[in-house]
Amino acid sequence: MKILVTNDDGIYSPGLACLARAASDYGEVIVMAPDVEQSSMGQAITSAKPITYKTSPIHFEGMEAYRVSGTPADCVALGTHLFDGIDVVLSGINIGANLGNSAWHSGTLSAARQAVLFGLRGIALSVSVGETEPDFEALETFVKPALEEVIHENDLRLLNINFPQNPEGEIVWAKQSVRHYDGKVIDQKDPMGRQHYWFTVTPIENVEEGTDRWAVRHGKTSITPMILDLTDQEYFAEKAKKQKSK
Repeated sequence: MKILVTNDDGIYSPGLACLARAASDYGEVIVMAPDVEQSSMGQAITSAKPITYKTSPIHFEGMEAYRVSGTPADCVALGTHLFDGIDVVLSGINIGANLGNSAWHSGTLSAARQAVLFGLRGIALSVSVGETEPDFEALETFVKPALEEVIHENDLRLLNINFPQNPEGEIVWAKQSVRHYDGKVIDQKDPMGRQHYWFTVTPIENVEEGTDRWAVRHGKTSITPMILDLTDQEYFAEKAKKQKSK
């Protein structure tokens, strides 16, 4: 199996190194990650300038590794162009959970989604953070069982895996938590007196049992299967039925 590993935290991320090591148990690993952090970049691609890549400044033992002057989606596009026979793209491990509505803007998940757009399997992996950063050496023990759960399933295309900061070991399949948010803009001034703004959101609904957010909150590793089709199938069927009745 040939595995392309990328992320949105950048080539220096310890989460990337952890995922590459875990993935090496399943085949040949090629690392192509952004040269700088690209968090919350979503599905952005570089279209107004060329993309370049260089050998990684840090060593990934036994693997080819490169840093890319582009977004997570660029890394997937370039990696699948340069290397034939990629079977699956793994993206992460993101420092910070990608649960619920974060799927819309997550660069980690978007890299996996880009793989699916190219007809490959894409798996995103993220871990929750608290006051301290995750212990990736300890987390690797839980990454391998999660990969074992999905890495050989050829019919599973796009998956979103989230680890709690301190996993208890149980892996559950969970649906996406889709909650409404109370969004607001907070205006502040920087030390030079210049105006700037923060966009913040506060959930206005409780966590639904059986969702990815619920699972991680209870110490479980969540796996959520996702699709590319954004069509509202129920509404579409309703409109099609009314149209036929005319």
